[in-house]
Amino acid sequence: MKNSAIVLFAHGARDARWRRPLDDLQQALVRAQPQLRVTLAFLELQAPDLPAALDALAAEGIGQIDIAPIFWSRGGHIVRDLAQIVRDFGARHPQAQVRVLPVLAELPGMNDFIAQAVLAQAGATG
Repeated sequence: MKNSAIVLFAHGARDARWRRPLDDLQQALVRAQPQLRVTLAFLELQAPDLPAALDALAAEGIGQIDIAPIFWSRGGHIVRDLAQIVRDFGARHPQAQVRVLPVLAELPGMNDFIAQAVLAQAGATG
């Protein structure tokens, strides 16, 4: 997987502490597959932004990039903003292949997992 990477793509926030769960997710992915290149990128308010992160990966010679949108659902940031960023990157780096993974709510089993976790926290499991 040396020639591939995953970019965890999130909105970003003014409060730097907001990214801590993303750092934890990045580390969990690296622990699960140490040879995998995993990086973070943001739409706004935090660095690096997604175009800069993608360009840096291309400069490293990464040929396959999977973008994991850390957004709950497919709103405008995914449908418009992310799609445009990917198109622009493709025009700059036609040799790189980019795949956008599903948003969180569309990941297999995610809704059932969260439902069970919420019920467990609420003490409502049977």
